[in-house]
Amino acid sequence: MDRSKFIFENEISERAYRKAVKNKAKFIRKYGDDTDAVYHLAPQPAPAIGKALGVRQLVLSDSSECRFDGKSLVIGNIRMGFGHYRISMAIASAAHSMSYEPYWFDLHSFKDAACGKIIAEQNELYSLGSRLSQRFGLFNKLVWEPLNSEGFRKLTYNSSDQKTAELMTPVFHDLPKDIPFVATHVWPSQAAVHAGLTHVVNAIPDNWPMGLHLSEGAIHTVQTPSSYLGYRALRGMDKKRQLKPMPKEAIVYTGHYIDHELVSNIERDCIKRVYRAAGGKTKRWLMSVGGAGAQKEIFAAVIRKLLPEIKAGRAALFINVGDHAAVWRDLLAEIPQMKPFLHEHFDDFKETQRFCSEVYEREVSGIHAFCHSDIFAAVYSTNLLMRCSDILITKPSELAFYPIPKLMIKRVGGHEAWGAIRSAEIGDGTYECSTPAETIAMIDMIQKGGDIIEKMCKHIITAKKAGIYDGAYHAVELAVGSDK
Repeated sequence: MDRSKFIFENEISERAYRKAVKNKAKFIRKYGDDTDAVYHLAPQPAPAIGKALGVRQLVLSDSSECRFDGKSLVIGNIRMGFGHYRISMAIASAAHSMSYEPYWFDLHSFKDAACGKIIAEQNELYSLGSRLSQRFGLFNKLVWEPLNSEGFRKLTYNSSDQKTAELMTPVFHDLPKDIPFVATHVWPSQAAVHAGLTHVVNAIPDNWPMGLHLSEGAIHTVQTPSSYLGYRALRGMDKKRQLKPMPKEAIVYTGHYIDHELVSNIERDCIKRVYRAAGGKTKRWLMSVGGAGAQKEIFAAVIRKLLPEIKAGRAALFINVGDHAAVWRDLLAEIPQMKPFLHEHFDDFKETQRFCSEVYEREVSGIHAFCHSDIFAAVYSTNLLMRCSDILITKPSELAFYPIPKLMIKRVGGHEAWGAIRSAEIGDGTYECSTPAETIAMIDMIQKGGDIIEKMCKHIITAKKAGIYDGAYHAVELAVGSDK
């Protein structure tokens, strides 16, 4: 079956198909065609999460060193920002809690293979677009927002990606065809299907249905009921015709993809937040700063707003810049007033773990900045910090679905808008605060009283009882139990 020509029985136009073929040819000219190559894999402990979540990372090797068994589960992903790694960690955590052995399979990390080179190029382009969208309002309005909301929505976009994914199959050589495979980005899902894997789950990250995320041949999982209906109907993916829907067996609503450590401790963490809020204790703010450098203006405004409260001991601020030290240097240069209150936790993941464990049980003050050059530590540090924080400041991306009170700042790309809508409707986060002034006003309201944090925690506990945060467990169950 040519998955670029027909998508869920919807025929792609000859013009769009030729464009998909041409796009694949372009990548072959740039990076070569290694579809006949044989790549071998070897497992090694994954940094930071290897011991905690039992994760082994698959790397290219001269010979096959993998010994998979009935408890093995492969997590296909790519490094594109932090989001897909974060969702992968949630799947790994759930799998580990269910006694499965998770293997980390990052197509972007295979630098010597064509797939790694293609994804690296796409990642650079997306990162550039994110930065430009925040610097130039006209570019954001005319290019970036339409591309992320409507451009990626088109079924023809999926046709082109499917054709390119045919070049990504060689690295799957050592994987058994029937091994459970959960992909947290569509490219490894599409490539897995092209490679002949039969138990593939395509864990869709966004709450806005887009043709970009389709991987026919896999079981699609979504985090929300509205997303389920949108994908099932292939809503708006072709403006000129009503498309045939996805078959019901191809898509499942699972709930939010959340780590076992967070889900299993929701009640305990929320009780501590409510105790601090009701007792007038220091409020703990957590900022997760993206590496693209987007939203710097908003982050700087947040820090300036909180500085008087930090100085008075009424607020503490945790800032995780991931693996982007340059972003932190820029923030520090712009706001040198932070220095008297600043504690830096850089490139020492064990110390970060100790800090989070200690402040979970005791008071904390000042500003604490976290930066780790290792991507695993960089991403997972936010997970650790969430448990000892009262409110998370984030754009409405993958973190919009996490069980912690959230202040939603301006989105980066139109597709993120529906993440904030979901959080606001559940009640575990604010609506999207689209300007620095609106963000500052929300901070002021939350900082001056404890009622908003208390209400959000109540909604989080209610949502847990409804199974809303169980998506990672269900994705694993589908992968190990499906018989396609």
